[in-house]
Amino acid sequence: GTWITAEMVKAYQRLHHMGYAHSIEVWQGRRIAGGLYGISLGKCFFAESMFYRVRNASKYAFIFLVEKLKKMNFTMMDCQVKTTHVKSMGAREIPRKTFLFLLEQSLKQDTLIGSWSFLEDHK
Repeated sequence: GTWITAEMVKAYQRLHHMGYAHSIEVWQGRRIAGGLYGISLGKCFFAESMFYRVRNASKYAFIFLVEKLKKMNFTMMDCQVKTTHVKSMGAREIPRKTFLFLLEQSLKQDTLIGSWSFLEDHK
């Protein structure tokens, strides 16, 4: 089983069409190799789930996203759950008080709504 129910899929599709949900995808030819998705609010990205079909593809998407968020002056990326996987890529836990302060500061900023196409970065 999975927590990704039909209702969750519909909710994320609506959020994507509204410009708040984003997916970072790694493609191998015409086949999706892996990636991750989440929600952007203010200057915070809430990563929801990672997936892969090709080894390390989700890691590449994660690292790529972190670099892009830095360039866009994001305050933080919330990975939600501490795992060995995200820790191996530099994620770290912060105290709740620090998290709430950073979240408050992040949400005071405008939300970047719409497509985050990074294709032009690879030309």
